[in-house]
Amino acid sequence: MIKYSLTNKSEKIVIKIGSSLLINQNRFNLSWLSNFIDDVIFLIKKKKKIIIVASGAVSLGKKYLNINKKKMSIEMKQACAACGQVILMKNFMKSFEKKKKKVAQILLTFSDTEDRKKSLNSRETINKLLDLNIIPIINENDTVATDELKFGDNDRLAARVAQVVDADLLFLLSDVKGLYDKNPKLNQDANLINEISEINSKVFKMSTSETNDHGSGGMLTKIQAAEIAFTFGCDTIIIKGNIKNPILNFEKNKQGTFFRSQKKINKGGFKNWLGGSINISGSIKIDDGAIKALQNGASLLPSGIKKIAGNFSKGDIVEIFSENGKKLGRGISYYDSSELNLIKGKKSIYIKDTLGYEGREEIIHRDYLFLDIK
Repeated sequence: MIKYSLTNKSEKIVIKIGSSLLINQNRFNLSWLSNFIDDVIFLIKKKKKIIIVASGAVSLGKKYLNINKKKMSIEMKQACAACGQVILMKNFMKSFEKKKKKVAQILLTFSDTEDRKKSLNSRETINKLLDLNIIPIINENDTVATDELKFGDNDRLAARVAQVVDADLLFLLSDVKGLYDKNPKLNQDANLINEISEINSKVFKMSTSETNDHGSGGMLTKIQAAEIAFTFGCDTIIIKGNIKNPILNFEKNKQGTFFRSQKKINKGGFKNWLGGSINISGSIKIDDGAIKALQNGASLLPSGIKKIAGNFSKGDIVEIFSENGKKLGRGISYYDSSELNLIKGKKSIYIKDTLGYEGREEIIHRDYLFLDIK
């Protein structure tokens, strides 16, 4: 049983609803949504601010256009999303209005959260809606997004939305009770894991990327979402969603998997945005001396760099690892990968002689560095 009460902890909650919950036999599941709105009203009465991330536009569009193919071109998916998004919001508005609640639609692209300026603009819009007691319904803008510039799943989108709005809790509604030590659909002896305080390779091995006919993720993407939420001090709960009143049911029975964030940090900062970014262009491995320097508040210098991976440009976000492969954090590089390969391992005084111009002595300045070193 999870020791967590919705009534006295979180103030701002992001709830992600998957396609399998909103669509039943290729039709919008109005009955499930009507019950779910009672959950939302329960949370609002407890003074919680609610943001919903919803899937299903492509599936609804396929039904509307009488398309039965599972594999479609990106252009056809975009066309389906354009039709389906209208149906999705029409049903949300109709259902919420019956309960005297107003909703708004926000469609986000990858760059709307990964670009810092756009991220701040999205934040202001969402917060204004919340101030007006309007519930934002957010989806990825599949009508214009391409495969190269997509979240690919709404679990990670929900995590980034949680970061943008400084949420305290991320709810991921699933078709299973939570994370099991084995796939419960294939193993009758699988055990539900109630709480996780550290996301490591062992946790990822428990996940499966298999999904249903409507969704694009699985348990793997939910763990990835929880990992993003961890970076800015947001808890994550995975619960069974395909039941009546899933959140009220959780509050009563406390069943699910609770990812308890260990971070106690100031929310809303640039480094939180950086830590939650999923737009990673490359990686840098550093030695023990550089690790100690970063822990003591220093910037990353070229002398501590052992290896470069990836093809990235100045201003790109890169991940930082120890020599044995432990993830340490990420930051914004002042140099591109080809330049770093020339100056890695050298003292900063040799940058000009090596590159032929007077560059910065830091590779990543401490102000543009997010560390996740325990």
